[in-house]
Amino acid sequence: MFSTTPFVLSFSLLLSLPILFLIGPRFLPPRHSSVPIPLTDERDDLSLFNRAASLSSPSSSFSHLSTNPKLKIAFLFLTNSDLHFSPLWQRFFHGNSHLYNIYVHADPSVNVTRPNGVFLDRFISSKRTYRGSPTLISATRRLLATALLDDPANGFFAVLSQYCIPLHSFRYVYHSVVTSTSFDRTESDARSTRFGVRFRYKSFIEILSNEHTLWKRYTARGRFALMPEIPFDKFRVGSQFFVLMRRHALVVIKDRTLWRKFKLPCYRDDECYPEEHYFPTLLSMADPNGCTHYTLTKVNWTGTVNGHPYTYRPAEVSPQLIHQLRQSNFSESYLFARKFTPDCLKPLMGIAEKVIFRD
Repeated sequence: MFSTTPFVLSFSLLLSLPILFLIGPRFLPPRHSSVPIPLTDERDDLSLFNRAASLSSPSSSFSHLSTNPKLKIAFLFLTNSDLHFSPLWQRFFHGNSHLYNIYVHADPSVNVTRPNGVFLDRFISSKRTYRGSPTLISATRRLLATALLDDPANGFFAVLSQYCIPLHSFRYVYHSVVTSTSFDRTESDARSTRFGVRFRYKSFIEILSNEHTLWKRYTARGRFALMPEIPFDKFRVGSQFFVLMRRHALVVIKDRTLWRKFKLPCYRDDECYPEEHYFPTLLSMADPNGCTHYTLTKVNWTGTVNGHPYTYRPAEVSPQLIHQLRQSNFSESYLFARKFTPDCLKPLMGIAEKVIFRD
C-alpha cells in the first residue's frame, strides 16, 4: 500500500498541472515590474476629475459645439522627455491663439526642458508615468480634466506625444476636425449636416475588435480579472493617440467602473498595454456610434520592436514621406504622425513651409 504512494503523488501532481494553468493567474501574485499607482495620486486625480465633471454639464458639453463661434482644440502633450519638435509646433500654432489651448503632462522624474513661446506656462501638475502601465491612462485623464476645467470653449481634445509631428497647417487641422462636412469619409453628409451646417460630431478614436493578440491581452491580469464589467466580446484595442469631443472627454473623467479593472497589475508584461485598451473599450461601450473607430495619427507598425512602432530618421524625411503619411482610407488625410527621432527636427523644419504647412 505504502509502496504506491510516490506513484500516486506524482500522478496527482501531473493531473493538477492543467488546473493550475487555468486558475493560477487568478490567485498567484502578479509579476509586473511597475509599481502600483500611489493612493495619494488616486486621491488627487479623483478630486480633479470631480471638479471638472461638476463644472461641465452633459447638455452644454455637446450643444455648444455647433453654437460657440470660438470653439477651440485642446492639444494634450504626454511626454517623458524634452519636446523635441517644439519649434515645428511653434510654427504650426502661430497666429491662431484664439482657436487652441496647449497642455503638457511631463513625467516629474525626468528633467524636461520647458520651451518658451506657445508652450510657456502650459505644463500641468503631473505624476510619474511608466510605459505599459495604467499610469499612462491616469496622465491622459489628468490632461483631459485640466483642459475641461481651464476653458469651456475647448470642444475637442487631441492627445499627442513628444514624438508626434503635424502633417498639415493649423488651418487645415482645425477645419477638418471642427467645420468640415466631408473630412470623415465614413460618415455621409446627410447624417452629419443640416442645411449645409455641421451639427453631428464624432470622436476620432481607433476601436478594433479583431486583433489576433486580443485574448492574450484580455487575460494579462488573469482569465477572469476584467469580469463581469468587461466581458471579452466588449474588450477593444486602439491607438492611445486620439481626438475626443468634449462629451466623450467627460465620459472618460467620470468613469470609475472600468478604471477599477484597468488599474489592476498584469501577470504578463509583454501583453500589458492598458493605455491601448482602456479608452477604446470605455467609449465603445458608452457610445460606439459617436466614434469614428479610426485615429488621425499615422503610425508605421512595419518592423515593430518590443511594442514600439517604426521610427523615422533624418535621412528618410522628405516631401514624399509627408505625402505618404497623409494617405488615409477613412478620412481625407491623417493630421499627425509618429514616431520620429529628435534629430529629424532640422530636415522637418526645412520642408515645413513649402510642404507640411502648404495644404
